[in-house]
Amino acid sequence: MNHIRYSVAACQTDQPNPVERREMRRNTDRICAMIDSAVAGSAPFLPVRLVVFPEFAHAAPVFATSDELIKKLAVEIPNEHTERLEQKAREHNIYVQTGSMLEVDKRWQGALFNTTCLIGPAGVLSKYRKVNTWIPYEVHTSPHDIEGYDEPLFPVADTPIGRIGCAICYDWLFPEVLRQLASNGAEILVRVSAYMDPWGATAPMDWWTIINRARAIENTAYVVAANQGASLKHYPPYSWPGGSQVIDFEGRILADASPGPGERIVVAPIDISSLRHERAARRGHHTLAHLRTEAYPVYRERQYPPVLDGEKHLSYERNNDLIDEAKRRFDSV
Repeated sequence: MNHIRYSVAACQTDQPNPVERREMRRNTDRICAMIDSAVAGSAPFLPVRLVVFPEFAHAAPVFATSDELIKKLAVEIPNEHTERLEQKAREHNIYVQTGSMLEVDKRWQGALFNTTCLIGPAGVLSKYRKVNTWIPYEVHTSPHDIEGYDEPLFPVADTPIGRIGCAICYDWLFPEVLRQLASNGAEILVRVSAYMDPWGATAPMDWWTIINRARAIENTAYVVAANQGASLKHYPPYSWPGGSQVIDFEGRILADASPGPGERIVVAPIDISSLRHERAARRGHHTLAHLRTEAYPVYRERQYPPVLDGEKHLSYERNNDLIDEAKRRFDSV
């Protein structure tokens, strides 16, 4: 068996957010330059094979309604940005987890997804659409909520550098998401995030690091987490603490961009062969094998989103209505 060991780069960005599609090219220009920097910086050492970018690195939801976002910023995938990243992947023989972009798809009319892609030298390998949108503010569509949705919710790409699964930002506060990715075979759990203050990478809360380490431990998997490092002026009303990290499969922090925001690249080694050996040899703390799935009746009934009379386009107000109804169901238990 070939030994699979290489470096990963978690890149945090600090760019103005586009307000129209053509401005996305500026962000993609900078993303491509950061890929070149990550590859060049590690070339004399353990070469980088996987480069990860944060949520909203391509475009953020800077308008209040899904209609405005669809009209001004949403794109289909593949597009000019994924094609440029595919060229970079071929040039350097690497894999790139894109920053997220706002996606529309002719198959799902009226839906607006927050989407990230894993791109390799052969093109787009997987596409992940955020399942747990950050409600009530985010007015994206969760694919979970679309009747008849028949694409994988939690895809895992089997690549020469390991099996890679991704989830976006708020998804990571739901351990079930990462458990499902690990159950689908993921060895590297990629976190594409725009995690803001005060819940970010600094004390006293430090949710960012706590969750990254916990999900690595729970699933015996590497975590590569790229977070927004944007300043308040670039994406109000929040500031973004950065803190991009790489965590090993026992919860050790291998690289950390903390403290402080701004544009950063952190690099750390990944040893897939060691991970596979550990999963095969371990008897204790093998949580995937020890999982008593039928013990948890909470998953047998639907909680969110509840169905209210009269379907409407997603909005801040609509999300709050759904949350209130879901809370009533929960409180009645």
